[in-house]
Amino acid sequence: MKPGATNSILDIAGLRVGNAQNETLKSGVTALISDVENVTSVHVMGGAPGTRESDLLQPENTVQSVDALVLSGGSAFGLDAASGVQSVLRDQGRGFQVGDQRIPIVPCAILFDLINGGNKDWDDRSPYFDLGREAATNASRDTIHLGTTGAGTGALVGGPLPGLKGGLGTASTVLDNGVTIAALVAVNALGAPTVGEDAHFWAAPFEFDNEFGGLGPSPAPCAQARQLRIKFRDQSSAGANTTIGIIATDAVLTKAEAKRLAIAAHDGFARALWPAHTPLDGDLIFALATGGSGETLTLDGSINMSATAASTMSRAIARAIFHASEAPNDLFPTWAKAFATV
Repeated sequence: MKPGATNSILDIAGLRVGNAQNETLKSGVTALISDVENVTSVHVMGGAPGTRESDLLQPENTVQSVDALVLSGGSAFGLDAASGVQSVLRDQGRGFQVGDQRIPIVPCAILFDLINGGNKDWDDRSPYFDLGREAATNASRDTIHLGTTGAGTGALVGGPLPGLKGGLGTASTVLDNGVTIAALVAVNALGAPTVGEDAHFWAAPFEFDNEFGGLGPSPAPCAQARQLRIKFRDQSSAGANTTIGIIATDAVLTKAEAKRLAIAAHDGFARALWPAHTPLDGDLIFALATGGSGETLTLDGSINMSATAASTMSRAIARAIFHASEAPNDLFPTWAKAFATV
């Protein structure tokens, strides 16, 4: 196994990614546009999710393919971003055919970044519709910027007090049979991506080519590693966190198999963030399969893909934190700032 050519979700042919952000707001939107037919499902494991059209993606329901998936900041206000993306796709004649109408299918998940030092005093309409339109318009197969961008712009995570900046991350893995698995994730977790007071990432055992610093596993003693470094411990509340992601592959999957892939990818949250899937997170993963490789799954291949989905997601999470950048009015430092002596 090895990373794909770009080590990003763009290693899946037919997918484009666009980001849009507002630096004053300290929030943003990431849109993944699929230009090919696909099979998409979802699995939620956090206790405080915020979603649009997620029920549509359950295996027993009708629609198989989506036109886009949206990750957004802004808590419930951020669901407006999906309408912005949908409006761009409608203008392009995209969508599910119903009579003489086309309805773009654009599921969305949000994270809470309303309390992060940004100015949220907007006027009558939330800014997320326009950010969604911008993200969809920007979508391309060019390099994805990581860290403080798109849906990761205002993200925060737990860590050495008071915490660390979160961000947007991506990673890919090519299996020995040529199938590619890739992740895209906005990390705003209650938990921490690093071990105790160390700079070492929980995801370190899965790292390729020093993609998030090359520090290796933490040497911290177990007692230190067990200490919870959660965000806003003194004011934790439901919905104030959330890690939202997409796991994609060019393998041929059924909708039920796509849901199973999403479930497996959640193990990547647990390997990269501690704790994960709490009552105060809305942790969610969309799974999208394009079938572009033509490869169907054997039982052994399914096991291998499940494990790789988890490791790829954990790498994407660590890369999100590693690449976060400083901005005015930050509440928490970046990983690079917090561990400047590393």
